[in-house]
Amino acid sequence: MGEITSVQNPKIKQIARLRERRERDKTGRFLIEGYREILRAEQGGQPIEKIFYCPALYLGSNEEALIKKLHAESFSCSKEVFKKISYRDRPDGLIAVAKQVPKTLDDLTPPKNALYIIAEAIEKPGNLGTILRSADAAGATGVIVCDRCTDIYNPNVIRASVGTLFTLPVVETTSDALFTWLKTHGIAIVAATPSAEKEFTEVDLTLPVAIAVGTEQLGLSDRWMRRADVKLKIPMLGICDSLNVATATTLLLYEAVRQRKK
Repeated sequence: MGEITSVQNPKIKQIARLRERRERDKTGRFLIEGYREILRAEQGGQPIEKIFYCPALYLGSNEEALIKKLHAESFSCSKEVFKKISYRDRPDGLIAVAKQVPKTLDDLTPPKNALYIIAEAIEKPGNLGTILRSADAAGATGVIVCDRCTDIYNPNVIRASVGTLFTLPVVETTSDALFTWLKTHGIAIVAATPSAEKEFTEVDLTLPVAIAVGTEQLGLSDRWMRRADVKLKIPMLGICDSLNVATATTLLLYEAVRQRKK
């Protein structure tokens, strides 16, 4: 097939539609843009159906090898067309169409030293993606998204996670189902709140735990606070009374990592 040079091409229109959550939910498909993200999708066994590429925009020399490794339908695009379909300021010439493969709580097998992140109703894709990236970096057991506001297949979640969405167990569920699952597996709920008596460095995080974080504006809901087995606080020494949710999550994750190295 020759190079796609028109944004009116039906395949290009499909990519434009997949930017919208409604279309992703309807088709069970989503977009992955970027060499690193697509490479990690391949490494994580994510099914990729189509790859759109533009050699004029490549940043390295490994792109062609990755395309061959994917065994997906491939389509060459002109520079102008690719820039139209890219959602990045500086595209690197690769966009994939992939099939959603949702995981459930039944797919998770918690280890004895489980360290989960529970993300309740996170609203901003960039924050959810950063939480995934931090969870991967800290060696967390997985991330459980409950009562979702942000679609985990949002292109900006994938971008902010740098593809770790595909290499880390990520599950979407409801709070009620998750309460039952955590109790069944003996995993304690850890919640951060300014009203807690102990700081996060004073609480035992070596036990099987799930660190729960909530919305950017309001934090965890009352029902998660009521269910929390452990409450802790991150000291705020300036004029701000809270941290960005992804930043707070990263601090708590690495405190758990520090304690578990002892």
